[in-house]
Amino acid sequence: MLLLRVNREEKQRIKTLTRSGGYPCMSDFIRSRIFKRLDKKIISLDENTSYQLKQLDYEINKIGVNLNQLSKRMNSFLGYNVDDNDRQLLKQAFEMMTKCLAFLQKHVR
Repeated sequence: MLLLRVNREEKQRIKTLTRSGGYPCMSDFIRSRIFKRLDKKIISLDENTSYQLKQLDYEINKIGVNLNQLSKRMNSFLGYNVDDNDRQLLKQAFEMMTKCLAFLQKHVR
């Protein structure tokens, strides 16, 4: 057993960090900090970034839908030729992926 004395403000800060870190108790939080065994990595996002990530998820899903549609058409027929609609789908998917990549490069560094 180890007894650690802290003032009220320090205790409140430890409690807050324990809750925000998702630790079940202050002892687990303190052990984690002392022994550098951080089991969880907490990423805090502002409201705007959170919204943009949701939009990114939506756009990536749309890309998947477009590519699935094209793949189904191409695999449904022997000797299928890519037409203008297919090219448009591929162009849209590429543009969306480019936007997603730009967003990720800006925010994940």
